[in-house]
Amino acid sequence: MKIAVVGCGALGSYYGACLARAGQETHFLLRSDLAAVRERGVRILAGAGEWTAHPHCAGEPDQIGPSELVLIGLKTTANHTLARVLPPLLGPGTAVLTLQNGWGNEVLLAQLMPATQVLGGLAYVSLNRVAPGVIRCQDAGSVVLGEWAGAATERTQRLVDLFNAAGIVTTATDRLGQQRWKKLVWNVAFNGLTTLGANGIENVLAGRFDQTPHHDPVLTADRLLEEPRWRRLTAELMLEVIRTATALGHELPESLAEEELVRTRIMGAYKPSTAVDFELGRLMEIESIFADPHRRAQAAGVATPRWDALLRQLSKRLTAPRAFQP
Repeated sequence: MKIAVVGCGALGSYYGACLARAGQETHFLLRSDLAAVRERGVRILAGAGEWTAHPHCAGEPDQIGPSELVLIGLKTTANHTLARVLPPLLGPGTAVLTLQNGWGNEVLLAQLMPATQVLGGLAYVSLNRVAPGVIRCQDAGSVVLGEWAGAATERTQRLVDLFNAAGIVTTATDRLGQQRWKKLVWNVAFNGLTTLGANGIENVLAGRFDQTPHHDPVLTADRLLEEPRWRRLTAELMLEVIRTATALGHELPESLAEEELVRTRIMGAYKPSTAVDFELGRLMEIESIFADPHRRAQAAGVATPRWDALLRQLSKRLTAPRAFQP
């Protein structure tokens, strides 16, 4: 299968490398890492060792051309580029699969092409890009795929089989919206609180919203589980997201919060993507992960005091004067 990977950070590079290693014709659309990947390939550092894949490399989408599958791993902060990047990669039968975080990505894609070409995927994985073309995998996790236009189809299963053959544990879902909210349960809590840092979390608990100094360090996910008060706050945030999903017709069990806390222990000292972006001074996915879903909670009339406080403190954190330049 001819596959184009758009957004070759940690997520896109890892899955693209797995597909390339499995023998698929995989093309990476690259910017800053173009020279490094072209010269040395994509290096994956995992617990069981390390390996390298050598995908085709391009700096412009028309150098790739129409593909059978377009895999989108872009940060949602770059979604404005999709109207320019995607057309050269599309044919009438191209499947476009977004593995992006948050809510609204499939909606955007369905405005750029027929909705029947759009799929969404949820990646439960712990990855970080540690150097150009170098990805550290702390937990390979799994992927859930679904059709934006409805229930899973024969095409969905073909893609599931393709991913599994590449060593990516993958299943299909008939309820993509529910799976999106399930992923948000973890992302809102862990991406948000680790980005706030210790002082910001204490501000949320105390009900005060001061500017947290920009140089206060972000946290790793395991730190939220070590302090009992922080663990309770994390669980409370998760429950608010679960209740929002259920109110919107995407029913999730409240027991999911505890399951996610237990699962997170396996990740160890993992630094979520929003915390990494903050630390490096990059744009963060505030709208897709936090703000848009929060507006949906408000519209549904769900009480979200912890989520409200998280957003207020995040706003203070992001507007604090920079004490350093990353």
